Amino acid sequence: MTPPIPATLIPGDGIGPEIVDATLAALDALEAPFEWDRKIAGLGGVTASGDPLPAETLDSIRRTRLALKGPLETPSGGGYRSSNVRLREEFQLYANLRPARTIIPGGRFDKIDLMIVRENLEGLYIGHEHYVRIDDDPHAVGMATGINTRQGCRRICEYAFDTAVATGRKKVTLVHKANIMKVLTGLFLETGLQLYEEKYKGQFELDSIIVDACAMKLVLNPWQFDMLVTTNLFGDILSDLVAGLVGGLGMAPGANIGTDAAIFEAVHGSAPDIAGKGIANPIALMLAAALMLDHVKLQDKATRLRTAIDQTLNLDKVRTGDLGGTANTMAFTKALVSRIRGA
Repeated sequence: MTPPIPATLIPGDGIGPEIVDATLAALDALEAPFEWDRKIAGLGGVTASGDPLPAETLDSIRRTRLALKGPLETPSGGGYRSSNVRLREEFQLYANLRPARTIIPGGRFDKIDLMIVRENLEGLYIGHEHYVRIDDDPHAVGMATGINTRQGCRRICEYAFDTAVATGRKKVTLVHKANIMKVLTGLFLETGLQLYEEKYKGQFELDSIIVDACAMKLVLNPWQFDMLVTTNLFGDILSDLVAGLVGGLGMAPGANIGTDAAIFEAVHGSAPDIAGKGIANPIALMLAAALMLDHVKLQDKATRLRTAIDQTLNLDKVRTGDLGGTANTMAFTKALVSRIRGA
């Protein structure tokens, strides 16, 4: 019997609690051994303690080093920073993993199986921005500073290359803009190419591509790519583009991996307009839970969960409204649980 695995559970805002409950039902059917410590964040955290990330939520993640979270809403106004960015910084979650796989065949793009690995802490997202006043215009000039470090570039490339070897990826592509940002992204490209020559040559094919050409080729012929590795801003953009190839953010799980903690999430928003209506699609968070199962070395349960999702959608034809079906969240979850249990 697998010993209990402590994990922090953050239901989040909007549709978060609904899709979390659906995901917990699937994990219970799999007999996944997570021992949940339920905590609040986002708007719920502001209401309860005046902070989107209350201290006891952060303490829980420090203790468990593992979390599953629903979407968090960053309150507008009040100077609140993105809770997701704060979590990445707090726990040094340097790698963002975004797989994109076709689940419902027959669309414009079929048989997609891509992985994007994004550096999560550096680049233009470090937030060093300021205005320069000229005459009576306080916002006459806007300036931003991006920072990439050799250590950060090597760390993300090493994580990506190790993941490629472990998961049998045949080709890894470094995505950059070193033709223009010769220093900022040139350092990333240089580091990735050097690392490959030092440790990984022959274990997979490595190539590189400029980010704008990559975006075009992803739309024209995404099958030429296998794994993309890139810096923070480019990874943010391309991972959403790739999600669009497989049905949108409702099918897009995400993992944020650090040395001492890992947080798994649905990457879509909190969708307050449909919160409480029971019609949300829980697949993105369920796929994030599958990544979480992979992370704790329960790959058999992860495979069972992904297979059950495939079968529920394609054999049973049970789909939520955003996927062209008529099922509500509860009906989809019930059908999925039946598949997991082999009923």
